[in-house]
Amino acid sequence: MSTTWHVLGAGSLGTLWATRLARAGLPVRLVLRNEARLQAYRSVGGLTLVEQGQAQCYPVPGETADSSEPIKRLLLACKAYDAEAAVASVAHRLDAESELILLQNGLGSQDAVANCVPQARCISASSTEGAFRDGDWRVVFAGHGYTWLGDPAHPVAPFWLDDLAAAGIPHEWSADILTRLWRKLALNCAINPLTVLHHCKNGGLQEHHCEVATLCAELTDLLERCGQPAAAEDLQPEVERVIQATAANYSSMYQDVANRRRTEISYLLDYACKVAQRHELSVPHLEQLRQRLIAHLDNLGLPSD
Repeated sequence: MSTTWHVLGAGSLGTLWATRLARAGLPVRLVLRNEARLQAYRSVGGLTLVEQGQAQCYPVPGETADSSEPIKRLLLACKAYDAEAAVASVAHRLDAESELILLQNGLGSQDAVANCVPQARCISASSTEGAFRDGDWRVVFAGHGYTWLGDPAHPVAPFWLDDLAAAGIPHEWSADILTRLWRKLALNCAINPLTVLHHCKNGGLQEHHCEVATLCAELTDLLERCGQPAAAEDLQPEVERVIQATAANYSSMYQDVANRRRTEISYLLDYACKVAQRHELSVPHLEQLRQRLIAHLDNLGLPSD
């Protein structure tokens, strides 16, 4: 009997994983924060995946966080700033056999979650898959990508990677997941804030080549200073490749601002600037970008933490 996948976070990636796991016939349950959200979910009858213009609804069962049933495998797919509180809401259901897959952007939230539930195994994930919600409980699969998973404390790959293969989720177990997370952080810092400030799709940054190049130079210095030379290697060409490959997409931060949601600035630009300060490394353009983004969010009346 397969272990149930509990999915906490009904955003784009959480819904994308839940529907594909359900499509593969694997047991999945959606964990919702309260009874009102559970009733709202039950009223629509399931999660809808839109792929190549075709919509399919999957009747994934739902439950509230305060249920008493133990959780052995939890996909934590909420925003970085919600991760610690979200896992605290189900901590009573986790034990030494529980495994958490942390699908958060940036850095900082992973350590906070691990400290919250020291009894459980925490596996970090870094994904390049593209998806967006076009309604409550609906997700549009916008771009095929890849997900890297790893656990610096226990490098042995878990057996349940077979479930991901069955669900058609392209993945790889990484012995050095921290390199992946730092690389993704740098990519996000070089692209996401600029798309917000220039009010453009990712492809619009091709007109701001010098600005992108300057940020990449500072981020490369930062990664090398942090002992992440592999993450720093050829960063600028990679950023330019991502901008070109995702030219028609809006960044996750752009989507957050457009939908008047809190951004993950604290786990991206803020985190990078704080680490630079700790290493006594000057990153004037990253710091200026951070201040511009904070001012922009303040003007819109959105949180800047």
